[in-house]
Amino acid sequence: MDSSSGRDRVSIGRVLLLVLESLPRPPSQPSANRVNQAPPDRVSFSTLVIYSLPAAAVGFTFMLTGTYLVKYAAEALLIGPGIMGTLWGLSRIWDAISDPIVGHLSDRTNSKLGRRRVWILYSPIPICLGFAMMWLPPPSLEGTSLVIWMGVSVFFYFTATTIFSVPHEALAAEISLDHHERTRVFGIRTGVQQIGSFLALGALFLVAASESKRETLTWIVIASSLLTVVTTFWAVHRVAERSDHQGRGGASLMKSFRDVSKNPHAARLFTLFFIENFGTGSLMVLIPFVFHYVFDLEKQFPLFMGLYFVSALLFIPLWIRLSREIGKKRLWLFSMATMAVGYCALFFVHESNMGLIYVVAFVVGVGGGCANVVGPSVQADVIDFDEYLTGNRKEGAYFAVWNFVKKSGFGVAAMLTGLVLSGVGFVPNQAQSEETLLAMRVLFSFVPGVCFVIGTILFISFELDEARHAEVRRALDERNLSR
Repeated sequence: MDSSSGRDRVSIGRVLLLVLESLPRPPSQPSANRVNQAPPDRVSFSTLVIYSLPAAAVGFTFMLTGTYLVKYAAEALLIGPGIMGTLWGLSRIWDAISDPIVGHLSDRTNSKLGRRRVWILYSPIPICLGFAMMWLPPPSLEGTSLVIWMGVSVFFYFTATTIFSVPHEALAAEISLDHHERTRVFGIRTGVQQIGSFLALGALFLVAASESKRETLTWIVIASSLLTVVTTFWAVHRVAERSDHQGRGGASLMKSFRDVSKNPHAARLFTLFFIENFGTGSLMVLIPFVFHYVFDLEKQFPLFMGLYFVSALLFIPLWIRLSREIGKKRLWLFSMATMAVGYCALFFVHESNMGLIYVVAFVVGVGGGCANVVGPSVQADVIDFDEYLTGNRKEGAYFAVWNFVKKSGFGVAAMLTGLVLSGVGFVPNQAQSEETLLAMRVLFSFVPGVCFVIGTILFISFELDEARHAEVRRALDERNLSR
């Protein structure tokens, strides 16, 4: 039985590789069945778009899940927000195990598709399956059995997204080693990913307005699954990897993460990411609740999110340009301060000034879009510093830890937000007490606002600027030439 299962897995892998080899190749694109030579520092726009498309597809599923699953479970499945939030938080604890393992194994992988693309290739099916399980549980389930089903679904989905997201982000850090070209790489990735998130808002609007939510969700699951599979397969076929990074991962799992923990620049980012994602986690979970119960604008919250993503998308070219002129650090500080002010302003939105909420959405979108462009580019520079210290290339390990920290902050916030809602007497599908409404307002505004104030203060003393990174790159280039 075991040997048959092993042969099946090998056969599936060979079939996928043969299909990739048979696809027509563009003149400048080498065969996808091997690791390509290091690409030039300037990467074509079309290559970056194709690379980014799977992130848009997976981002669609993540946005829908992050903004609506807790509310959908509370109102349609009758699972309390405290229970759902706890399941979410526990799944983040599991990420403490799964993220580092995937990151290290990705760094150590040697295959015809390279270190990253083989992981990306096999990720869509489990992602789509987990997504379907969360949103379309068997109608016959209820009570404890339904809670168990949702718990398994949440764990399965987030594990599957780890298999995709850690190698995919690691690949972005390897596409170019140039200090500013990296900002362009992550800027285009962010822009394409934002399109997926924007489409998710359209799906949210359809679900919120639908009288048959399950039927609407069924079509959404089918469409998103097709999009995820097709875009991932295309990206694996078209995007090259660096041959000079093969076999240069950390020697062992524990040593890799000891190296990560000893990197002073990385340690500051760990703290920053946890605090900021704790704040945004509280906001994301509460958006549909606040628009429904506080503002009485249930069908308008996709518009709020839409304005956020439109402003985030529009200014990406500006951030790419300004990062060259004023530096990544100053630009990231600007984004944090902008979001801190914007989120705190949400507390002062009332019936008499409802237009303010859409102004705030635009402002925090400007700040959030800037952070999504500049932040990962800074992370890639931090990985270069690790190579300077250790001689290894551990993009997978670094993005695994960073992703775990981000998801932990978000998960802890989701868990505590759900527990607070239950503790202050939230009852779904009914008018809420003044105490409950006040708690929602505070969690929706001051919690993320204060978190970004703290993040701004922490990042002021970050030292790996353009000049210091240039010194690191020169030393690495000289070291590589001497080999």
